[in-house]
Amino acid sequence: MKKGQSLLHDRTRDAQGRPIAYLRLSVTDRCNCRCAYCMPAAGVPMLAHDDICSFEELARITAACCELGVRKVRLTGGEPLVRRGLPDLVRMLREVPGVEELALTTNATLLAPVAAELAAAGLDRVNVSLDSLRPERYARLTRGGRLPDALAGIEAALAAGLGPLKLNCVLMGGVNDDEVADVAGIARERPVDVRFIELMPIGEAARWSRSRFVPAEAVLAALPELEPVAGSGRDGVAELFSAPGWAGRVGLIRPMSHRFCAGCTRIRVTADGRLKPCLHSADEVSLRGLEGGALREAILAAIALKPAHHGMDGAHASESARAMNEIGG
Repeated sequence: MKKGQSLLHDRTRDAQGRPIAYLRLSVTDRCNCRCAYCMPAAGVPMLAHDDICSFEELARITAACCELGVRKVRLTGGEPLVRRGLPDLVRMLREVPGVEELALTTNATLLAPVAAELAAAGLDRVNVSLDSLRPERYARLTRGGRLPDALAGIEAALAAGLGPLKLNCVLMGGVNDDEVADVAGIARERPVDVRFIELMPIGEAARWSRSRFVPAEAVLAALPELEPVAGSGRDGVAELFSAPGWAGRVGLIRPMSHRFCAGCTRIRVTADGRLKPCLHSADEVSLRGLEGGALREAILAAIALKPAHHGMDGAHASESARAMNEIGG
């Protein structure tokens, strides 16, 4: 048990009784890619340097969240690896009482040179966004990303022990849905989870044709050999499947066709220090400049705003006033 662990609070619950145990912490709104469903080709206005939380502020916010029951922290962006000195932040957060798991979501194109350093600093594992295995398509979807860089980052993460590794692929009709078998095939050969995520109408994707929205059942149709994993068959929001002889698993994340809000334990803090109780809500509570009891009270006030479920469906887009690069997914 870490020093001070006994002082930690039991998990705070929201108005629906859901325990809040998971903090997604955005460290930057900047990204080295411009993924088509996330940003317009020309990019978006970025926060000024002074508007971004310092590492000390992020650690203080994390500590307050852990005092209220958070146990898992995930670093997000934008692309978190564009933030200078990220291993230093990892070391700081690793010392926060209550942090039981420290993870990172990344496009992996900048990961290879720093994977070992991040692991040494205390990072537990990474999730990698990988929407195509075709170099030209990957470059087009990311508007400048290089698939070999992402694959090198994945290999470096595995070599550094940053696992279990999860690969996230956003399903897009007429864009990459013809690659389901190829992307899932990574789990046939490697001990990783390949997770297919239904496209959500948020940010740029909110303006896309509904024909781009493909239900995750398409994965099971393309891979009839997949069977539900024995036991709970879930890992957080993902429903898990595998097949005899496969080294890894396939996950389905279905925010549109199978709303999973009833089990949501997440809160999000943006890079400018505003707590979002729900990815798809317009509600935000500023945490900047607060300490001690005032900071904890602000976090509790934000948690109280967490809705029972999001309002997205075939006719309604996300109510979030921010783009995905500002929230961290």
